[in-house]
Amino acid sequence: MLMDAGQKIECGICGKAFNSDEALAMHTKAKHNRPEKRQLFAPHAQKKIRNIAFILIAIIAIGFVIFYAISGIKILPPIDISGHVEESPASHVLREPMPIAVQKHMLEHADGEGRPGVVINYNCENFACEPALIAKLEAFAQRYDYVYVAPFTNMSVKIALTKLGNIETMGEYDEKLIEAFILGQVS
Repeated sequence: MLMDAGQKIECGICGKAFNSDEALAMHTKAKHNRPEKRQLFAPHAQKKIRNIAFILIAIIAIGFVIFYAISGIKILPPIDISGHVEESPASHVLREPMPIAVQKHMLEHADGEGRPGVVINYNCENFACEPALIAKLEAFAQRYDYVYVAPFTNMSVKIALTKLGNIETMGEYDEKLIEAFILGQVS
């Protein structure tokens, strides 16, 4: 651009005056040149990514809610007879978990006939059990012909005593409480 001898061109950013367009262009490039912001993704791709991220966050949040809801569920032995089978365990002292349907039958009547049974379940997989605990619990099955003792995998408590319509849970061995429960002195 041709200019009059006294005419100056001013930088629109910093206000500095220059004699030519070339001088202003060099100044702008040297002092005010900002790299162009390049978008990583096109606008429509950004929307898709945002939507997918939102959906993933929602799925993860729902997963955590379900996990915490399930982890709060207590797992305890049965106290009713619905769904029982007419089958008795091989012994009053079991080293493997007694099937739930069989436990329910023992609550109805010990050995498939006679008085209702009492089942003592223990969980030494998820809880620390003193060395003699299982032997102490098994002694009740030897003392009373209607008591059964068996482990219960993933039970929420260390020891659970059950009879028809009633349950007593314990974090520690309490011989007097177990005896009272078996004899019907605790309801």
